[in-house]
Formats: sequence, C-alpha cells, structure tokens
Amino acid sequence: MPLLLEETIPGGGHTSLVLKRGQVLRLTDLQGGANVSVLMLNANEKSERLNLPDSLKCQHTARLTAGHCLYSDMGRVLAAIVRDSCGWHDPLGGVSDAREVSAQYGGGRYQELRNGFHRNGQDNLLVEMGKWGLNIQDLLMTLNLFSRVDVSETGALHFVPGNSKAGDLVELYAPMDTLVLLTAIQHPLDPGTRYDPRPVRLELERADAAVAEVCRLSCEENQRGFINTDRIHL
Repeated sequence: MPLLLEETIPGGGHTSLVLKRGQVLRLTDLQGGANVSVLMLNANEKSERLNLPDSLKCQHTARLTAGHCLYSDMGRVLAAIVRDSCGWHDPLGGVSDAREVSAQYGGGRYQELRNGFHRNGQDNLLVEMGKWGLNIQDLLMTLNLFSRVDVSETGALHFVPGNSKAGDLVELYAPMDTLVLLTAIQHPLDPGTRYDPRPVRLELERADAAVAEVCRLSCEENQRGFINTDRIHL
C-alpha cells in the first residue's frame, strides 16, 4: 500500500502523531544502535494510557517483540507488534532526564552547540505532550524500542549493547486510534560516554486487520484484549 507518511527523526529528535485504527507505524533503525522512547494514549480519551506492567503480566514476558500487544489501563490494545526484526524491546529501563544526560555526557548547551545541544528523553516527550494538552503529570512509563535490558538474579538491570543493527525495524498496528509520542534518544542505561543518539525512519501506511492475527492468537488474554478493543467501535 502507498505510504501515508515518511520522515526521518534525527538523533535527539522527537515527534508525535495519531496512529488511526487500521494503520501500521513502521520504525527503522538507520545506523544501528538506535533507541526510541515511546508513550501511547487513547487519542480520543487521553486519560487512557499505556500500561506496561499489565502488558507484561498478561503476556507472561519481560520483553516485547512480534506477537505481543501494548495494553492500556482499560484493558484495550493500543498497538500490536506485528513485525520485528530486532527481537527485543525494553519495557523496564525508563527514559533519561536532564540531570542524567548532563552527568553522563557532560555539558552540551545550545549556546555552544546550537542544534547539536544535548537533549534528554523526558524533556523531549514533554514538548510533544504539550502539543496535545498534556503535562508532566501525564508522563508515565515508556517503552524503549530497539533496546535490550537484561535482569540479573539479584534484580540488577543490565543494558545490552548492539541489540539493534542498521536496517532493523518494528511495525506497530493500531486496532484503535492511538496517540503515539516518541523521541530518538539514547537509553538511560546505555553505558557509553559519548552523546550520540541515532536517527530512525518513520513510515505510516494502511493495513488489513489480518496483519494483527499473529498478536490476537498468541494467547487467550490477547483474544480478550482485541474483543474489548473492538467493542468501542460497535
């Protein structure tokens, strides 16, 4: 199908859009080593938001990949991961803030670096949230696409470098109208000391609902989640 939208989000950049019911959002890591921190909400009722704990619990997983659904706090499917060449996306690590970025990468002010100044995930998302009438009280847990975080036996979180290669992609299908806010920023647990967020390509197209069957049929909970989602469109 023809693309509805195609754009490149530069490293450190951010954007937001409404992923309408029946559309697929494709994100591609252009250089390798990308991280995209993502928030999701019901586009028509923004008090309904992505609930990562429930998404993990009901699908018995601590990572997200093709076949998994992203649930709202109302038990509806905000998006379904219908294609994934990367194999692991992190729901645990959160998003960077200004203090963390300054401590890890040093000073990087606009006054000296202009558009190359050091950005952070929290402020980037807040900029996008403000465009939709949202503020810091609405900033919840984020999904980190393209990144992998392992958990040790003692509960420590360990970032795994090199999880995503150039050309890796993930596709998100929307069974409902979903507001997606994202920023291409380094993962807060990435141990690197050089500020170097990587760009991603964003593509939007229409899709047949059948593409989401891999998610609907992956477990009984997902079948119920899709039924619950379909009810708002009766």
